[in-house]
Amino acid sequence: MTAPNIVAKWAGWAPQLRSALRIVAAFMFILAGTVKLFAFPIGMPPNGSTAPLLSEFWFAGVLETFGGGLLFLGLFTRPVAFLLSGEMAVGYFQFAFPVSFWPVVNNGIPLALYCFVWLYFSAAGAGPWSLDARREKRYHPPTP
Repeated sequence: MTAPNIVAKWAGWAPQLRSALRIVAAFMFILAGTVKLFAFPIGMPPNGSTAPLLSEFWFAGVLETFGGGLLFLGLFTRPVAFLLSGEMAVGYFQFAFPVSFWPVVNNGIPLALYCFVWLYFSAAGAGPWSLDARREKRYHPPTP
């Protein structure tokens, strides 16, 4: 008797795991935005305040909170993820890269990771646990 190939079974869960990655990453991204806009769950350094209205950080907070919310729901995932990937690339090259080439030195690891995670979702889509998948089924039912 042979043991089941766990790797083959695990690979079948790739679409659901893509959705899980999107949901968890988007939730954390929303938190980055709420820090800037609402000082929740903690305020921005150095004094725990919010970003000044209409500043670069305020616009970043809007994109992160509301764009992250759309990604959390899996709604308009591809264009929103592409936009947010660009936001993270701009943030990296504007704020982190001038400090040092190395992300571990310039504190750019979250920026770089979010940039490529959102770039992946802009190409791969939201996965089955999303409003995009529900909309796709509704407007394009499977043909027999």
